[in-house]
Amino acid sequence: MPPRDRLTGKEVDVAVLVWEGMTNREIALAIGTTEQVVKNYLRTTFDKLGVWSRLELALYVAGHGGVSWRDELVPLAESQYPRIRASLSRPVD
Repeated sequence: MPPRDRLTGKEVDVAVLVWEGMTNREIALAIGTTEQVVKNYLRTTFDKLGVWSRLELALYVAGHGGVSWRDELVPLAESQYPRIRASLSRPVD
């Protein structure tokens, strides 16, 4: 079984969003969770794929058919990205 096949659906989602350049905060908003949960997904993904950083993860995804990974991503409409980015720019009370 290739290492990628050991990933859960959420770990694949997070890996693709890292590959697309999103921050942990943006990923958390996109998948409806907290930054800490995203960090947990990243840690387990790193362990399963044998990578040590976000850069290595992005390179792994790119080198193993990144576009096809995106096709398996739980649908996150491109229209949501501006909403996510706008919510990040709002001041915190």
